Amino acid sequence: MGADVTPHTPSPASRTTGPDLDPDVEIRTVTAGGMTREVALAGEGPALLLLHGFPHTWEVWRAVVGPLARHHRVIAPDMRWLRTDKAASGTEATAEGYDAATLARDAECLLEALGVTDVAVAGIDAGGPPAFLLALRRPGLVRRLVLMEALLGGLPSSGQTTAGGPRWWFGFHSEPGLAESVLTGHEDRYIGWFLDNGTLGRGVPGALREAFIAAYTGEDALRRAFSYYRALPGSARQIRDATMTARLTMPTMAIGAHPVGAALEQQLRPIADDLTGHVIEDCGHIIPLDRPEALLALIQPFLDADVAV
Repeated sequence: MGADVTPHTPSPASRTTGPDLDPDVEIRTVTAGGMTREVALAGEGPALLLLHGFPHTWEVWRAVVGPLARHHRVIAPDMRWLRTDKAASGTEATAEGYDAATLARDAECLLEALGVTDVAVAGIDAGGPPAFLLALRRPGLVRRLVLMEALLGGLPSSGQTTAGGPRWWFGFHSEPGLAESVLTGHEDRYIGWFLDNGTLGRGVPGALREAFIAAYTGEDALRRAFSYYRALPGSARQIRDATMTARLTMPTMAIGAHPVGAALEQQLRPIADDLTGHVIEDCGHIIPLDRPEALLALIQPFLDADVAV
């Protein structure tokens, strides 16, 4: 598969250039598997892939990239719905390719382009299902797995549910053409609501908030993001089918907060050989932004177990 990795110096208007951007974080434009997108790279050592969710960009990891990069080569891409290739920026942006299996394949192509043959993977929210499928299908590639604040459609819930019941926006986002037509022009309030709700009202720094809103502004940008939700039934079938013939054999950690809590751990327990579960108290859904210190306290020892430090 073709791959092109080029350094990228964002312009002052780029959403990757907040005033607090770590100078040790390099932004590259990477073409792999026929798709072009921005990838943040930092550190040296064993590879660590970080997959974000909605409505995030790679910058959801900003507060934890520095500490993680002390012992790892951190790779934090923008997900497919934020891709920068021209085909995705047109008015007829495709509604296909946002299922978990395709997103997992995106990650695999990116790792191949970067020459990575052994990796720890962490995924949050919409980054959870592709991280899960990548680990399940490529146990020789993924040495450790961290999943946080995600539920895996297609797996039994074991009686656990998210706090407050089903999330209302799943249905709203799933109706083709509806959400983007209603929300265009109101992205700041809508995306801002998720950022505030996902940090239990504490919010995120202004520059980062603006970067997230900018990334999801415009009808095409919203359509691509909501296409992930429209692909959820297919993703659930992929996950269900994959777990019929495979298990998670690598050390795996499930981390919950509000609203997922222990539900993810309960989903993974029957299909994981080596599972550790944690729930971070007084923490919103966007764990890396809301409680980065608590997250690092859990994942650094877990990830460093394979590293000579």
